Amino acid sequence: MTSNVCAAVASPESGEARLCPLQAALASHPCIESCDEFCRVALSLFRFIGAAYTTGASDCWEAAYRYADEAPGISDSPLLVARAAALVRILRSGRPCELCFMPPSCRRLSKDEAQLMQLLTVARRKRPGEIESIVGQLVGSGNEAAATRAVNALALC
Repeated sequence: MTSNVCAAVASPESGEARLCPLQAALASHPCIESCDEFCRVALSLFRFIGAAYTTGASDCWEAAYRYADEAPGISDSPLLVARAAALVRILRSGRPCELCFMPPSCRRLSKDEAQLMQLLTVARRKRPGEIESIVGQLVGSGNEAAATRAVNALALC
């Protein structure tokens, strides 16, 4: 008989059940199911583009274009990839550290990806006041206006 290593355990002090550290860590990261279809497509593109910047492999760019070509409901896939790449480029230039992108097949979102999905969702709902606060968390000073324009352009695809 095997025991469930990651089951909820009772806290000795309070007697309340709490999650094991692995479950707690996984629960704190949103997953791809929380995104709508457009954001899922954009997330995959961000991940392919991030991999291209990280590895320098042109195959990653080809995968981004192929994925956009095959995505349902996308009328201008090269423009979508270009706008996603423009946003990633702007975000990369205004940060002290690299953006964290998960592998394309991963179901979980990194903190940066969750912020990008939130930003894209807000841009698609056309809520300008919210966009600026999220952009401020993602980019450094001086790049907010460019990032806001880039996310709004992407949201219109």
